Amino acid sequence: MSDKPKRKRPLVADKRYPAKGKAAAKKPVRKPTKKAAPARRKATSPKRARRGGIVGFLAALVSWILRMIWKITWRLTAVAVLVLALAVGYLYTTLPPLEALLDGRAKGSVTLLDRNNEVFAWRGDQFGGVVTASSVSPHLKNAVIATEDKRFYRHFGVSPRGIASAVKINLSEGRGPLSGHGGSTITQQVAKLICLGEPFDASTGITEKEYEANCRRSSIQRKAKEALFAMAMEAKYSKDDILSIYLNRAYMGGGAFGAEAASQRFFAKPASAVNAAEGAMLAGLLTAPSSLSPTSNLDRSQNRAATVIRLMRDQGYLTDQEAAAATANPAELSEAAEARAGGYFADWVMSTGPEFFTRNTTEDVRITTTLDQRIQKAAEEGLKWVFDNKVRDGSKAQAAIVVMSADGAVRAMVGGRRTKVSGAFNRATQALRQTGSAFKPFVYAAALDLGYSPNDLIKDEPYCLNIPGSGEWCPRNYTNNFKGTVTLTESLKQSLNIPAVKISESVGRELVSHVATQFGIQSDLAIGPALALGASESTLIEMTGAYAGILNGGSSVTPYGLVELSLLGDDEPLMGSGGGIGERVIQEDAARQLVYMMEKVISEGTGKRAQFGGRELAGKTGTTSAAKDAWFIGFSADYVAGVWMGYDDNTPLKGVTGGGLPTDIWREVMSRVHEGLPVKPLPMSAPVPQSGLGEAPPAPQQPPSNPGKQGTIIDQVLRDIFGGDGNGTITTAPNAGDR
Repeated sequence: MSDKPKRKRPLVADKRYPAKGKAAAKKPVRKPTKKAAPARRKATSPKRARRGGIVGFLAALVSWILRMIWKITWRLTAVAVLVLALAVGYLYTTLPPLEALLDGRAKGSVTLLDRNNEVFAWRGDQFGGVVTASSVSPHLKNAVIATEDKRFYRHFGVSPRGIASAVKINLSEGRGPLSGHGGSTITQQVAKLICLGEPFDASTGITEKEYEANCRRSSIQRKAKEALFAMAMEAKYSKDDILSIYLNRAYMGGGAFGAEAASQRFFAKPASAVNAAEGAMLAGLLTAPSSLSPTSNLDRSQNRAATVIRLMRDQGYLTDQEAAAATANPAELSEAAEARAGGYFADWVMSTGPEFFTRNTTEDVRITTTLDQRIQKAAEEGLKWVFDNKVRDGSKAQAAIVVMSADGAVRAMVGGRRTKVSGAFNRATQALRQTGSAFKPFVYAAALDLGYSPNDLIKDEPYCLNIPGSGEWCPRNYTNNFKGTVTLTESLKQSLNIPAVKISESVGRELVSHVATQFGIQSDLAIGPALALGASESTLIEMTGAYAGILNGGSSVTPYGLVELSLLGDDEPLMGSGGGIGERVIQEDAARQLVYMMEKVISEGTGKRAQFGGRELAGKTGTTSAAKDAWFIGFSADYVAGVWMGYDDNTPLKGVTGGGLPTDIWREVMSRVHEGLPVKPLPMSAPVPQSGLGEAPPAPQQPPSNPGKQGTIIDQVLRDIFGGDGNGTITTAPNAGDR
């Protein structure tokens, strides 16, 4: 074995490529090293030449100021945005669920039902039920957006453009920037409707009116909070949710809160069914709901709706043809809606009920009334017919009508020529007017109850009285002539003044006043002899109620319209009627004889024009001095009706007496009221024929008493006035009727 180490092979790379032929192998090629690129010089713009002197200094100063303003501005903007976000976020957490915002009434409502339990009127804050932006008619939805906020679906709750435009308009019109046009979006209006989340709290000591006024303030601070609240609402609710709140809470006039209540109130249809003209009218009410309400001024409401229709056309919600059709056919109050205005009767019933359940109720109340809508329609149509056919065009004369049953239940009431009104002056219940000869039945009632007979005689001749402090007073008849000796029936039938004064003086003015008062004339009565001629003032409803007492047999009557009051949903009523038949005033025989005398007024006397249908009718005409008031009040066996006619400013009527136009109105009304009713006789008694009629006595020596009672009210009054011996004996001056 050899000790020499083995020779190692040289470290030579393998040939990667075979040699061609016998050519020698090439040396490996060295990879060239990459040279470093030369360093690039930083590109620099050529330096501007610095300005020297004062110009250069000022330029540098301005540049520095602008840089500082920018740095401060973006920092302040960031802080403001952060504060705004925090404020909106906080208000977001205070907003209640959507459902809690849909019924915004602070007060309750009153629903009035007629004698057949059918709704005829609403009062108070009516809420028809919840609607949504998707459930109402598209015409109503589009009209509201076109009128109130055309960018509603494009803003974030506040419209800077709208605010700027409103401020510009206000300043150009000479107002303050926040006075007049507000530039509020629908969202801002909703924020105001919910009073920026501040509920009314009576414990704070402010009234509800003050609370509402505070909610409507337009100070800069209030507007700023309103804007924040609107943005929070936009974050909390969807656009349609906000519009739904608006459609449910907005006041739309006529006591209606929300689109559903307003649609039912004015058109007797749901808000989902209104057409373009009706939707435009409802949207137009949002600007000024009280003054534009169609129940207050239909023409003004229609004019506003025409403006809304133009806006809808301009914004593409209506085509030209649709807009033209809606303008040509403006929305009208439906017949049912007109009837449900309630008018004078509803206003009167509301005034007679307890205030905390009527005018200021916080509950939803139902009131059942005495109204008969058939009779109400007859009264309105009868009045209109006479004024259309027998009164000259342009006349400002007014009239009022009351129809009631013999127990005082008022079935119809018209307080003026404009019948479809609410809150208007009611001439049937509020106007105190001289009664004229319509007062005379109470003079004869006192006499008949004392024992006079309808056949007793009295002289119609020149007659004078010496009135202390006033001198001699000589009454005259309307015809300025004298009839000589006449019966009491003839005297009333021809409405003779001198016999009426003589009888009043005979029985005593105090007694006549007491009889009239007990029959229901609550107004102050004259104290002189002219009392017998109707120198006192009274209301039509008082006079009609007093005549109802004559029809029912001589008992007093309190006219009433409210039958029952209950809370919505309760079965038990909270209160019942406050009217009806009261105490007896005169004996039934005296009342029946008076009815007989008053029947002669219509069948043979001054009230002949009242006759219709072959029925027995009784009544009395009345005309005051200078013809400032004309009356006719009368009754059938079924109903009593009173009519007054005159001018509100006491201008004398020309050519009108109680036996003229008022009697015509009475006939037209009562003939319609009695259509389809069976003919019934009047409750009257003809006087017993007497062989030797003489001058009517001043008073009987033994006044009749009411069997079963301590005499009539007249008996008691006579004892107080004239004195007595405790056994009903009354002392009077003999032959008082000859004075």
